[in-house]
Amino acid sequence: MIRSPLNASFLAIAAAAPAPAPLWAQEREPIPDSGVIVVTAQAENATNVTNGGSAGVLGDKPAEDLPFSLRAYDETLILNQQPLTLGEVLENDPTIRASYGFGNAAELFVIRGFPLFGDDVGLNGLYGIAPRQLIAPELFSSVQVLNGSSAFLNGAAPGGSGLGGSVNLLLKRAEMRPLTRATLGYQQSGHVSGSFDVGRRYGANGEWGLRVNGAWREGEVAIEREDRRTRVIGTGLDYRGPAFRAALDLAYQDVRVDRLRPKVTIGAAIPAVPESDANYAQDYTVTNLRDVFGALSLEYDLADNALFYARAGARDGSEEGVYGGITVIDAATGGATGTALYVPATANNEAVEAGLRVRLGSAVTQEINFGGNASWQVFRTAFDFLGGFTPFATNLYDTPQLSQPPTGFVGGDLADPDPVTRTRLASAFVSDTLGFFGDRILLTGGLRLQDIRQRNTNYDGTPGAIYDESAVTPVIGLVVKPVSGLSLYANRIEALQQGPTAPIDALVSNPGETLPPRVSVQYEIGGKLRLGRIFAGLALYRIDRPGEGLLPDGEFGYVGDQRHEGLEITVNGDLAPGLRLISGLAYTDTELAGRAVAGVPEWTANADVEWDLPFAPGLTLTGRVVHTGEQWANAANTLRLEPWTRFDLGARHVFAAGDVPVTLRLTVDNVADERYWASAFDTFSAALLQGQPRTVKASISADF
Repeated sequence: MIRSPLNASFLAIAAAAPAPAPLWAQEREPIPDSGVIVVTAQAENATNVTNGGSAGVLGDKPAEDLPFSLRAYDETLILNQQPLTLGEVLENDPTIRASYGFGNAAELFVIRGFPLFGDDVGLNGLYGIAPRQLIAPELFSSVQVLNGSSAFLNGAAPGGSGLGGSVNLLLKRAEMRPLTRATLGYQQSGHVSGSFDVGRRYGANGEWGLRVNGAWREGEVAIEREDRRTRVIGTGLDYRGPAFRAALDLAYQDVRVDRLRPKVTIGAAIPAVPESDANYAQDYTVTNLRDVFGALSLEYDLADNALFYARAGARDGSEEGVYGGITVIDAATGGATGTALYVPATANNEAVEAGLRVRLGSAVTQEINFGGNASWQVFRTAFDFLGGFTPFATNLYDTPQLSQPPTGFVGGDLADPDPVTRTRLASAFVSDTLGFFGDRILLTGGLRLQDIRQRNTNYDGTPGAIYDESAVTPVIGLVVKPVSGLSLYANRIEALQQGPTAPIDALVSNPGETLPPRVSVQYEIGGKLRLGRIFAGLALYRIDRPGEGLLPDGEFGYVGDQRHEGLEITVNGDLAPGLRLISGLAYTDTELAGRAVAGVPEWTANADVEWDLPFAPGLTLTGRVVHTGEQWANAANTLRLEPWTRFDLGARHVFAAGDVPVTLRLTVDNVADERYWASAFDTFSAALLQGQPRTVKASISADF
């Protein structure tokens, strides 16, 4: 029988669980032995990586069966590391580096040298439903990373990004074991937090599940004067029957960032890095983000070998912010000019997908997938270049605080923004995976007919560009398992992508304009090896597509062919009992119009280590090293950032308070308080993002 993530997870848990009580799936019974409580809780707190996961239309697959690289970071990592944003979760991945996009608090992730915008992060397999710009990680059970083009697996990303890889978030579900957890936390310099997480399963066999969790955080972070407030709450209700499964998720996120330390635009030289906690933002800068979103998933086993599935989601989002920019004109003194931009925006998005997955044959197996998906997005926005195009004087190292500039150059209706883009993406897909010699050889072929329609409206209300493009994009993938534990793979995949949107910036002559769609091609070969509890992956790839950037006349457009080639190695698992590792490295070589792509380091590497001390029950030591190599800081390849390495240390201790396990956590990120320019990735200008200062984090959790 074909099993989905919902079904497979239930069977695995049900097989291990004792017989349920009549009302609860499993009642917690007090354990008098505190030593057993500590050992159990310490094991449950272990941070691990799951290899494989939800591969879009192909369903839930182990890594060994996929002609792609897919891994996931679970909610235990989020709880242990206390990240404020999704970007801090993805810092654990050696193939990803994070930055900001368009001068505001919008995180973007650089994967294989290409950006993945927050707009294009998936939620339960659907695009456009996750919060935009900043995503608080507390609501999610898993953060899945797929390296490489994923347009066949998930359809085209609505924002046109994600060519180098994709991220999919899974909302939390109730497990068979009852959960009641409360957590209090603190981050330097005065950021306090509280969260709760409650999960139960009901029914004779635990068919019904309810999970409710929420978090509140507020206060100044380690960067001077940067204040962040986050409020989230999510509810997941699911049913797991023998043939039918359903899940309904509803969530709310509210984020406010005051005095966000901005990226630094540079000219002919790279300035020295300011003090690690310095903030060159103006006091009036602010970002307000509010999102209400939800998803419905349905699955039905038509037969032992046939699964029908459908899912739908929607998001209502609003944004309002006064964003600040700083451009250094004298690298020696820090002399600079500043700009301010006011932007209100709202978004209304819907997405649906349905498909049928059938498995046939015995000697030669077939798994056939076919279906379709669609998404609709309406984006309303306006802008005000405060003070017009006349910048004010400021300084990178000694920033004066000024009054907010008056209304300047306005585009659109600031009080009630009109729709500037209406987008509909629709696709139909079919794939067939043939299995030979007991599925030791898996050959996948597929086609996706992708159609992208977009109607743009200029900020003055006049009609803008309208396009309707479609293409059939093929995929072929091969997996060969010559010996137990070893899997070799290759893939070739094409994708039709929505064109990028020109940033709202004074340097751009066509702000807000969306470029026509473009087609990309990826070739990849690799291998995966499982040795005991260690999993290693190797990938070699090449991606080609038209590039984007700022043309000499100030217009944002396509600037030539872009090629990315590279190598990725990942290793994770248990080196020994109680000793865990998450690590890897990536090499990326890029070319755009004869030069390397700015902001893409040639080398990146990570190593996260956890050690449960055998001579100190309940005590775990943690350490992480993050290395980023040299990267060009400008498109002309005349300025280069130095490599940087950051060290993080921590510890957690589990003890029993009666029959309640309590976990204390303490981590120090950037222990040496290194000052460094972390990233030079930007869509069209030479802009630097400063690395985070030393940050002390502490929390206490109790599982009642």
